[in-house]
Amino acid sequence: MLEIERKYRVHNSDYKALATVTYRIVQGYLNSHPERTVRVRIKADRAFITVKGKSSESGLSRFEWEREIALAEAEQLLPLCEPGSIEKIRYIVPFLDQEFEVDEFLADNKGLVVAELELKSEQQQVELPAWVAKEVTGDVRYYNSSLMKQPYKQWLDQ
Repeated sequence: MLEIERKYRVHNSDYKALATVTYRIVQGYLNSHPERTVRVRIKADRAFITVKGKSSESGLSRFEWEREIALAEAEQLLPLCEPGSIEKIRYIVPFLDQEFEVDEFLADNKGLVVAELELKSEQQQVELPAWVAKEVTGDVRYYNSSLMKQPYKQWLDQ
């Protein structure tokens, strides 16, 4: 139940032509405290509840527990979530022996595109495709729970 991942900004849309799966995600947070988050997510026609713990000092790993729930239950929970929500299109993009999840954010986070790569260990070496830009692992501004409170469009205004 340990999630280990690296996160990167994406600087062009070349990943779209390489995607093998694409779906829409809508999510809200019942709790977005930095020590723990509780997320409700609708992913295409499936729904999940996820609890995440505090990130490690490097930002690479943290506890994650996730269970599928009924779509109707998620739809009932979303209105109970904290103000703000996350909407995005996710692209699953294979690259060599890796699989990137590329999120193209919508609504108040429109213009932000982030690629995530789950790892087997914090020491695992990764190879990056040309469409990947700066690494942002551990930068809390890029956490979905932070983007809900301080959307990307507010960054652009500053």
